This record gives sequence, C-alpha cells and structure tokens, in this order.
Amino acid sequence: MYTLISQENKARRGQVETVHGTFQTPCFMNVGTAAAIKGGISSPDLDNDLKCQVELCNTYHLHLRPGDNVIRTMGGIHKFMNWSKPVLTDSGGFQVFSLAKLRKIKEEGVYFNSHIDGRKIFMGPEESMQIQSNLASTIAMAFDECVENPAEYDYAKASCERTTRWLVRCKNEMARLNSLPDTINKNQLLFGINQGSTYADLRASHMKDIVELDLDGYAIGGLAVGESTEEMYRIIDVVEPYMPKNKPRYLMGVGTPSNIIEAVARGVDMFDCVMPSRNARHATVFTWKGIMHLTNKCYETDPAPIDENCDCPTCRNFSRAYVRHLFKAQEMLAGRLAVMHNLYFYNTLAEKIRTAIENNQFEEFRKKYSGILSQLVTK
Repeated sequence: MYTLISQENKARRGQVETVHGTFQTPCFMNVGTAAAIKGGISSPDLDNDLKCQVELCNTYHLHLRPGDNVIRTMGGIHKFMNWSKPVLTDSGGFQVFSLAKLRKIKEEGVYFNSHIDGRKIFMGPEESMQIQSNLASTIAMAFDECVENPAEYDYAKASCERTTRWLVRCKNEMARLNSLPDTINKNQLLFGINQGSTYADLRASHMKDIVELDLDGYAIGGLAVGESTEEMYRIIDVVEPYMPKNKPRYLMGVGTPSNIIEAVARGVDMFDCVMPSRNARHATVFTWKGIMHLTNKCYETDPAPIDENCDCPTCRNFSRAYVRHLFKAQEMLAGRLAVMHNLYFYNTLAEKIRTAIENNQFEEFRKKYSGILSQLVTK
C-alpha cells in the first residue's frame, strides 16, 4: 500500500495506493468535517482547481447529522458528496472528548450527550468502526482516547493502555465488517493512533505496542491540543524511530505551513488541519511571503492578486482590493475566494515539498520557507 520513492535525511517522498486511487506523500488532507469544506467549496472545486488528493470527513459529525445510515443508503460518502478520490474519516474520538460537555469514559466506550441536541449517545470501538463502514471511507481511524495536555502521568498511562485495548477491538470489528457481503467498501484501511500526552516513555512504548498489530498506517494523535510547538516537535522525534518504515505516518490536526515543513523533516507523511479554511473565512491568508490579513487598510486599493506567485482561481481572477471589499461588505463570496486560495496554497506546499525531496533539495526548501511562512506580511 505504501511505497517509499525517495528520502532526504528523515523526509520521505512516497505514495499510498488505495481502492479509491493513489495519493502522493507528503500530503495535506483537506478537512470537510460534515462532507463539505466550509466556505462553499464543492467536490469539483477540490478536484479540478485546488489540487486536493484526500478529503477528511468526521465520523462524529456525520453520525449525528445526517446519520451514517442515511449516507450508507445513498451509497457511501463518495457518492453522497460526489468525490471519487480517497476519503479519510476521523474516528470521532477527538470530537467526543472535545465537544461533548457531559461524557463518561468506561472500558466499553464513551457515554456522552450530543453537542447538537443533548441526546444521549454511546460510542465505542465497535460502534466507531460500524459508523465508518457505513460511510465507506477509504481510511478509517481507530477509536482512541484523546487526553488534554498537560495530563497527569498515571492517567495518560492508563489512557494509552485503554486505547491499545480499543485498537484491538477496532481491528477485529473492521475485519468482521469487511467480510460481510453487503459492506460497501470491503477494502477499508485502518490506521492506529499513538497517544501518551507529552511523556516520552509513554509515547515510545505505546507506539511499539500498536505497531505489533500490523495496521495499514499509524498516526500521532493528541498533539496541537495545548502543548508548545517545541513540545510537539520533541514528541515527533521521540515517536518516529518506532514507526514502521513501510507504512504511512499521519500527524493529526497539524498545522501551520511551518509545522508541516518541520514535521516532514522529522519523517511524517500526512497532515490535516482546519486552519487554512478557518483562517480564510476570517480574511487571513497564506502566501509565499508570509501571512496576510486582507481586511487591513493597506489593501484597500491594491490591484495585485493575494499572492503574485500563486496560480489559484482567486489569484488568477481577483485583486486584494476586491477580496478586501467583499469581506468588508460581508459578502459570502469573500470566504469562498479566500478558502480556495488557502487550500490551493496548502496543496501546492505539499507538492513543492515532494519535488524538493525528489531533487534532494528539501533542506534548502526548509531553510528558505520554514521561517518566512510564519511571518506577517504588512504590505
């Protein structure tokens, strides 16, 4: 499934073959939580104009609305949202722990109240796999417990052990579901998730434990949830030596362009984050010179595109002045144009990283862009 094409130090250039096509890594997955990118972006937009390879949808949100059984009836998530390329579904674990105000964690799973209408819901490893099987995503994430940082050592240790037990149940349930005659995607892949808060020994031992289960891929979870950037990088450095060389590696919920570059340098292959779409909807865009706030006065009569080195649909057709006006006038088009630009930027960033690794120029790319992409552009 995963093929390593080239490598520069720890930075890996590879590809992942799936039942829904092959995607190239390093890869940024565009986040369509409820089977849509916020900002009015359609599947044809992603496919034809924005270089998207993989879309990420969320198990928790789709289970609550419209219901995974509805999506199953419609033929699965691909047919439902008219997207033929790979889809990764998050297990719902993170949302259960971050959105549910009332929750009770037990060995069988988690009891919680819906953040939409307050109704009582139960989700455990088997339920998460069943929901994701109904969605028929390409890659299903295992159901895990995501603890907040900082966490008490003893609790983080117990949480790791529970997550491992849940992972065994996820694997067994997926095997059962993939063997059923009426399962939509019998080739659904399962990724396990490494936890352990910011404790190096827990992270390392947990990764060693879950690698023994020989899953299709492995993710580092529980980061970008309160710890410092330096702590995040430290944990990646701790975990990476124990991650299989022949499986894709996914850093969940990360991050800024600089975060992505630095994590690639540490051996990570896959990323997702709401940042490009969320920031865009608030007039903050990413460019090859740094970060811009489009509502700033200095762009009021600026005829240049958002980024003169960008070939996205927004930059090809509209000026900074026009997009700024749309935000000031609270026109819906403002968010759409900015989101299109940011997603194109992130997907192009991944593309440029792949090319740099292929040409053994990644370290040069890293030195040039890792710092500048985090800076604020004033004009």
